[in-house]
Amino acid sequence: MKIIIIGLGNFGRSLALYLTDNGHEVFGVDNKIDQIDLLKDHIANVVCMDANNESAYKVIPINQADLAIIAIGENEGASIITTAILKKISKKIRIISRSLSKIHDTILNAMGIDDIIHPEKDAAFRLTKQIVFNYALDYFRVDNQYSIAEVFSPISFNGKKVKDLNLTKKYSVSLITIIRNSKNPTFNKKDPKRKVIGLVTGNTLLQEGDILTIFGTNKSIMNFIKI
Repeated sequence: MKIIIIGLGNFGRSLALYLTDNGHEVFGVDNKIDQIDLLKDHIANVVCMDANNESAYKVIPINQADLAIIAIGENEGASIITTAILKKISKKIRIISRSLSKIHDTILNAMGIDDIIHPEKDAAFRLTKQIVFNYALDYFRVDNQYSIAEVFSPISFNGKKVKDLNLTKKYSVSLITIIRNSKNPTFNKKDPKRKVIGLVTGNTLLQEGDILTIFGTNKSIMNFIKI
């Protein structure tokens, strides 16, 4: 894939190197020559230019690129102007834009940009999840507030029916399904003995070693893990 990255600060530079290492052809753009010098020997192409100058885009292969990533992280106004220019000069290229604030989000949405990234917030979120969900077997982030997690069923649940547990009322979580291993229960995704039992009902009995797939807020899931 041919990718243009505009803004080669810490985030943009790391992204350019990672994408290059994974076989993509990266064209980097920044208005600071020192940022260009750091990457000129490591990615396919780099150019020093003012991304807010529409006429400067003649030196960038916009029409040959599959994706443009606006990674500017110091100047919200410059990022917005760059996004507007790209939207104007190319109707086909997919644009991913870094957002620096909620207002920035609103403006990007109004411009028709659906792919918005928040590197700092996402990095903090992943670290928080790594710490907070230390005792979850696996989890999937739905958004900043809600997640789906796989956790071992508490011993106190063994032999009880789902309807008697009042999971939603007591713990503010919903049970999506149960993963069951009848012999020597262990958490191994490749274990052929691991079976998803499908949709649960109120009469479903919980067994020792069951893994519960639950949905709820991050806070409610964490409280559930503690029981």
